[in-house]
Amino acid sequence: MFKPLPCWWASAALVTAILSGCASSPTPKTADCVCPAGETSAKIDKKADSKDEKPAQPLFVKSDFSELPGWSSSNHSKFLEAFAEQCSANGNALAKRKATPSGLLDTCRKARHNMTGNALLPAQIWMEANFDVWQFQQEDGKKEGLLTGYFEPMLKGSRKAQGAYNVPLFGVPSDLISVKLDDVYPELKGKRLRGRLQGDALVPFFNRAEWERLGPDREKPVVWVNDKLDAFLLQVQGSGRVELQDGNVIRLSYADQNGHPYKSIGKVLVDRGELTAAQATIPGIRNWAKTNPGKLEDLLNANPSVVFFKENKVLRPQEGPVGAMGVPLTAGLSLAIDREKIPYGSPIWIASTDPLTNKPMTQGTLAQDTGGAIRGRVRADYFWGTGTKAGEAAGLTRQPLKMWLIWPKGTPLPESGS
Repeated sequence: MFKPLPCWWASAALVTAILSGCASSPTPKTADCVCPAGETSAKIDKKADSKDEKPAQPLFVKSDFSELPGWSSSNHSKFLEAFAEQCSANGNALAKRKATPSGLLDTCRKARHNMTGNALLPAQIWMEANFDVWQFQQEDGKKEGLLTGYFEPMLKGSRKAQGAYNVPLFGVPSDLISVKLDDVYPELKGKRLRGRLQGDALVPFFNRAEWERLGPDREKPVVWVNDKLDAFLLQVQGSGRVELQDGNVIRLSYADQNGHPYKSIGKVLVDRGELTAAQATIPGIRNWAKTNPGKLEDLLNANPSVVFFKENKVLRPQEGPVGAMGVPLTAGLSLAIDREKIPYGSPIWIASTDPLTNKPMTQGTLAQDTGGAIRGRVRADYFWGTGTKAGEAAGLTRQPLKMWLIWPKGTPLPESGS
């Protein structure tokens, strides 16, 4: 889920993307209504007309801080500081987004004032005085959903092709054309058309198999890495770090995509009878690749999508990758959500379990990213951080989830994401 991929592609959970596949664009926004602030429900998603279908339950149901698991024992100062940082003088990411609800931006500014003013209130007291709590629920009224995880990979690489460093990662091809469709058709918000000119006609850009064959002769790679599967997984994640032979580390961020839809290689292996669904995990796919090196290229080419990168020279080493909201992600705090349901920058309380210990994981998070596979009401992707350990946690994260929106008092509930 981070700005690795554009707002509609980013940040998909690595596990979810591999096992389930990523949508190439968000589904059209459903018709909805917003009930006045203070009501016990709001934003009802209309389902397809059918006499046999029951009306969908409201997206939000009124809750209270006392109902948040772990609220009384949490580090609210860290949570509130991270929320307030989103409207800092240095970045002010909330103000830059036209769709940010004014109440959310105003409350962020109040939070900053509370942190720097003379009448400093404890974070928990301040939040309880300035926010209301709304629990997310499914269309059928159930409160439980799914939490997955993602991370920033660290690969080994070289500036030039040599020895084991023979797998290229490319920048945006010079002839790739990207057209924002909502500039002409507002109802196609967030969707793009990608292709290349052939004569005077716009035709689809090369798919993965074609690009693997043609790319090295057409474009100069940004960097060369030493593992084809790792390079593929980096494209799924959308951004990462590459340690060069001299010890220097470069950051790669999402730049564009070839316009072809993502296809899950885990599902391909299951459909082909190569792995069972239980085996189609990241470690399982790695083991399969080691024992079937001759089949790997064909497997990867089953996914026609290709992601192109740019070298990010702005991010500092201690900062995470930039999410779809436009701010560096923070390990253990940033969340990728369905932006059709939740505005970027929203504080969200989650209740789940740690995949490594199976202990309760209850905490505040911020909606700072999104991903093609992150679709639904009670659905989120947790950013674990950078490197091997974060990757292990992300690869195991497929946990039950409950979510609460912590929303500014007196502000209408969100009609859609931003």
